[in-house]
Amino acid sequence: MTSPLFGGIDAGTSGLRLCLIDDRGQIRHRDREPLPEPESPKPGWHQQDPMLWLQALQRLLARLPDELRDRLAALSIDGTSGTVLVCDAAGEPLHPALMYHDRRATAQAERLDAVAPADSTARGPQSATARLLWLMNALGPGRIAHVQHQAEWLLGRLLGRHDQGDENNALKLGYDPLHREWPPWLQELGIEPAWLPRVHPPGTALGRIDETLARRLALPMTLQLVSGTTDSIAAFLASGAREPGDGATSLGSTLALKLLSERPVNSARHGIYSHRLWDRWLAGGASNTGGRVLRHFFSDQRLQALTGCLDPDHPTGLDYWPLLEPGERFPLADPELEPRLAPRPEDDCRFLQGLLEGMARIEAEGYRLLTELGAPALRRVFTSGGGANNPAWTRIRARLLGVPVLGAHCTEAACGSALLAARGIMGRLPVIGADPT
Repeated sequence: MTSPLFGGIDAGTSGLRLCLIDDRGQIRHRDREPLPEPESPKPGWHQQDPMLWLQALQRLLARLPDELRDRLAALSIDGTSGTVLVCDAAGEPLHPALMYHDRRATAQAERLDAVAPADSTARGPQSATARLLWLMNALGPGRIAHVQHQAEWLLGRLLGRHDQGDENNALKLGYDPLHREWPPWLQELGIEPAWLPRVHPPGTALGRIDETLARRLALPMTLQLVSGTTDSIAAFLASGAREPGDGATSLGSTLALKLLSERPVNSARHGIYSHRLWDRWLAGGASNTGGRVLRHFFSDQRLQALTGCLDPDHPTGLDYWPLLEPGERFPLADPELEPRLAPRPEDDCRFLQGLLEGMARIEAEGYRLLTELGAPALRRVFTSGGGANNPAWTRIRARLLGVPVLGAHCTEAACGSALLAARGIMGRLPVIGADPT
């Protein structure tokens, strides 16, 4: 008898990725579908049509080989944390989604901060709650039926309903993971309880795929859809980190890190928050630095060519805080923080190394703060995302972190979502293995 397969989708900034694993955790298939860059109609505004995500998802699923498609037992999806949209009762978006790094909700954040508790992850202009208040003001509350995050909306399209969510995506909308409830202060802001999804732990079976959609995509009618998570938590799950003190850094478009803890750690001032992950907590944060900054200055080909001339054992002395625009989330929550990218040396190799050193310092400061605020001491760091493939950057990071820096078991967040899909059926997380040869 052929074993079932479990699918994970990572809905990222630059595209959607698909990973299929079997019940032993072996990766059986990977694929990717690109997305255009989000639109920026005004400075600090970043938005995207959610239908682009759906079309990319459908193309990925349509390309599945027949012999794998028929074995697909469950599917889960992760998405960018803080990307939020509102839709009508049928799930149709009422406005482009406001992306995780959108900064338009400054006025709404002032109103929000007057109501939300001081340690709430919903505070500030870069929270999903502030973005929701902006959408409510722009559209009028009478048109809104559902509030969804990126991963929740995509799962909702497959389910045929938009009333389900997960504990991790819900966090930045104000969800209380300690008491596992939506707090009453959200209603003081005019947010209707009926708009908010029913929240589940990640890896919870939600139901079967909508039959009409299953027929259109030639997917099994028995396909179970499983509650997802955020991109950085999916990357954590894929990394192989399992014990308190294990850290995982995702070097994608942004820099996100998580540290497994037995208790929550929160500090709104530092952009530190804790996600609930079953009976443990993932403390961490996400900086606006990362691969977006590198791609702004260098093409992928140029980055690869410059990597060979990096000298990780000899610091450049450049004191960069690499951002493309004002605003930082972690390890300092400051919407006005200016990028620090000067002086720029004439030598591109030295400039690149300075950028990588700046990102590594942000990472090290993040882990230091987590431990200072009550998380366990960092034991080791697993790395995922595109930056994990750069050995010189790994050496720079190991020097600044002072602990072993290991490659993730799987460097793609989609693998973590596939693990959640497996958990929804099997009741446990397999251990990700290597690609079959």
